Amino acid sequence: MKTKKNIIMVGDRVLIDPDEKIDRTTAGLYLPPTVKEKERVVSGYVVKSGPGYPVHDPTSTDEPWTAKTRQDLKFIPLQATEGDYAIFLKESSVEIEFEAKKYLIVPHSAILALVRTELVSE
Repeated sequence: MKTKKNIIMVGDRVLIDPDEKIDRTTAGLYLPPTVKEKERVVSGYVVKSGPGYPVHDPTSTDEPWTAKTRQDLKFIPLQATEGDYAIFLKESSVEIEFEAKKYLIVPHSAILALVRTELVSE
């Protein structure tokens, strides 16, 4: 029997596959790794995003953390969705390695902009 591991993002966290292909300047000069480490703003593709910000249901008398099932919880969804290209602050990210691949976990508040590709008919 085979098993498969899945990452489940929690709350307002976003899993990003960092874009490390940018290793040259626009003039064609190669950038050393030390320069790339000092960058404050980096980018990458959104792999997964969490459910969002938890919200208390004002009609309920229970506290939000006493919900019996996950379906009882209410969330404000995140703007970042799978496949978006995110530009974010590197200092807020946490690097992890999952199944021999490096990812960044970024809080949604650290994302500065999203680039979303849409198909349009002509």
